[in-house]
Amino acid sequence: MVRKPVREHADANMTTRVIVRDIMNSPVVSASPGDNVRDIAKKMKEEKIGSIVIMEKDKPVGIVTDWDIVSNGLAKDAKPSQIKAKDVMQDIHTIESDESITEAARHLRKHNIKRLGVIYKKRLVGIISSSDVIAVTPELVDVVSEKAAIIRGELGRQAGNVSGYCDECGEWSDLLQYDEGTFICEVCRGESSVGAEGA
Repeated sequence: MVRKPVREHADANMTTRVIVRDIMNSPVVSASPGDNVRDIAKKMKEEKIGSIVIMEKDKPVGIVTDWDIVSNGLAKDAKPSQIKAKDVMQDIHTIESDESITEAARHLRKHNIKRLGVIYKKRLVGIISSSDVIAVTPELVDVVSEKAAIIRGELGRQAGNVSGYCDECGEWSDLLQYDEGTFICEVCRGESSVGAEGA
């Protein structure tokens, strides 16, 4: 059986990875550059979101956040119905859907922003925010810490009940086992044994 190469995490060969598409918000709520801030604010309220992607001919050209409306619109004492999205929007930074959340955090920090557009097959398919990244970080740290302790031999037990993403198929499992530098789920372990018997 030919094993698929393990896609390594960007940091210290961590085999646990949560990727952007796992936690992004989808579908994308959008508006046009000519839409006014009043209508955009109403849409944000209805959808219970803090940003709207500005699209032109099916392509993202910017993003308007609740902060943009306050700082670039209301703070200037202008009428929301007379301010256009194109006058207050920011550039939208993007990330590929299969990147890790660690990479998303780096992008957010580097550009000092709170949201990234998520791209899949050259199309905008979602939004990931700093709060999305923060929300999964405590759980991720627990999983990674447990795995690291197993790898270092600090836990006096087998890795049979470690949770995380399988390094073979990429699916989540609560029954990962550590074997020769990778964590493998119960399904892939079954496939491995079948492949070995047939060889």
